[in-house]
Parts: sequence; C-alpha cells; structure tokens
Amino acid sequence: MDWPSPKRPAELTEQRLLQAVLGGEFPPGSTLPGERELAASLGVTRPTLREVLHRLARDGWFDIQQGKSTRVRDYWREGNLNVLGTLVRHSEQLPDDFVPNLLAVRLSMAPAYSRTAVERAADQVVALLAGYADLEDSAERFAQADWDLHRGLTLACGNPVFTLILNGFAEFYIQMACLYFVQPQARAASRAWYADLLVAARASDGDAAERATRRVMLESIELWHAKNGRA
Repeated sequence: MDWPSPKRPAELTEQRLLQAVLGGEFPPGSTLPGERELAASLGVTRPTLREVLHRLARDGWFDIQQGKSTRVRDYWREGNLNVLGTLVRHSEQLPDDFVPNLLAVRLSMAPAYSRTAVERAADQVVALLAGYADLEDSAERFAQADWDLHRGLTLACGNPVFTLILNGFAEFYIQMACLYFVQPQARAASRAWYADLLVAARASDGDAAERATRRVMLESIELWHAKNGRA
C-alpha cells in the first residue's frame, strides 16, 4: 500500500497559520503573538516558525518589520497572485461572491485571448476544438474539456501571463466547472460556443471569436447566479 508522506513541520506550520488567518483567529490587521509564544502554541521550533513566516510574508500574508509585531495583511487588498493561489487551495474558506468575481475576471480575459488566439494561430485553435462537437454529455467531461480549451487558447494567443494566471486556478476551475456543468443549459451554452468558435477559427475571424466568447462568458455568469439562487 502507498502511504501518504507525512508533512514536514514547516508544511504543518504553514497550514495551521493560514487556517488561523482564514478562519478569523488572526484576522487582517491584527498582530501575531510573539515568536516564542506562537512557536510553542504551534509545537514547532522558533527557526521553523521564522522560516514559514518569512515565506508567507513574501507571498503577501504578513508584514514583518524589525522590532515590531508581525501584522496580518489585508490579503484581499494587499495580496498578490500567490495569495490568490493559496485562497483557491482553501476553497472551503472562500466567501460566497468569490466565484462570481472570478467569472467577472474571466469575462475580461477570455474574449481577449480568444480573439488573439484566432488571429495569431487559427489552425491551432481548430485543432484544439477537434472532437468538441461530440463531447460526452456529462458535467465531468465538459469541465475538463472546457479547462483544456481555455488553457489551449491562452497558449495559442502567445501571451504567457494569461496562461500563468489560469494555471493558478486549475484544480479549483475544474471543481467549480463540475458544479456548473451539472446544468443542461450550461452544457448547451458551451456547445454553442465551441461551434461558433470553430467557425470563427476556420475563417480566422478574431472579431467573431471575441463576440462569441464574450456572449458565453456573460451567459455563464447568469447561469451560475441562477443555479445558486441569485437574481
């Protein structure tokens, strides 16, 4: 049997600190207990705690200044992409409006990278869409296929920043997409988009690709709200 490797003290310390921050024990703007007290409460050595705190400070969670107590940053306002990636890994702690906000960001990004991908590498986009007309009608299959397509479009557009941003959401994206694609209307909307995008790619029509992508992104936000009981 393959047993999972035990977590190292630093990994456990990081996990416990983040849970304390996200769970409200150490809310944004508060200060952490002194190093000696905090290390004792976490059951680790002070060097281990110091290592973890400095790593999390680089990621945007804490503000460490010599001679002052360590401050918990307002991670929604002072955080960065590393914070965002960590929040996604702790999805049970996310606020209710996180997914709608994430979909709004996708609405800003996806039409742009779809357009550029079709204008820059139409044949590549056509190849990406091979078989999409005959996708198995299941939430899991659509979730994976949708992820693969969006990531493929970011690669085809030639701007690696789009890909880096999307990669930070890989597991969370598929997890949420499985919930979204349970709706038959969601699968139908994406089928229509795949077909429209294929037509646009075959014609190397960036305008059409952008319009079709914007339309389905807006529809996905409406469908998510409808699924979760919001007007």
